[in-house]
Amino acid sequence: MTGRLVAFEGGEGSGKSTQARRLADHLGALLTREPGGTLLGEQLRALVLDPEREAPSDRAEALIIAAARAQHVAEVVGPALAAGTDVVTDRFIGSSLAYQGIGRGLGVAEVAAVSAFATNGLEADLTLFIEVDEATAAERMNRSLDRIEQAGQGFHRRVAEAYQTLADANPDRWVVIDGVGTVDEVTARVMAAVVDRLS
Repeated sequence: MTGRLVAFEGGEGSGKSTQARRLADHLGALLTREPGGTLLGEQLRALVLDPEREAPSDRAEALIIAAARAQHVAEVVGPALAAGTDVVTDRFIGSSLAYQGIGRGLGVAEVAAVSAFATNGLEADLTLFIEVDEATAAERMNRSLDRIEQAGQGFHRRVAEAYQTLADANPDRWVVIDGVGTVDEVTARVMAAVVDRLS
């Protein structure tokens, strides 16, 4: 029996990383993240996110993230699923579609094609989009920001709208989770969605 792949998506300050960790603990799943999850992936992550480094062009950014994803699937996600282990990932293809496809204006279809090549067609069994309003997200961003986090309000609004569009277009694979409230309240919503969709 193959494992199940659950992806957490959301904008900056949504709380998705906390919820991904909690779900992985609950399921006894492998927890990983994108871009990253492998030695090469973490090096590529720094190329994209470190504001002290030279900024890649928008297309280069999308391709660097796709390269990290290809390594991630080949080295970590694919083998774990094949071994019957559930995997929870903090970001997956949805991030590329929202951030690079819409946020950077590269086109959803174009970025989806690159991502499909990178994953050899692998898709998440369930994508949980943690949705929060701008004010809540801003309150939670109490740290130094990476390059994408510094991209500006207009960019992040486009990303938020893109996520909602993706969720609306893929109701069989995506669930929107209200991310406002205590950590435990959001976790309860996540657990309910997972039980409903994957049990």
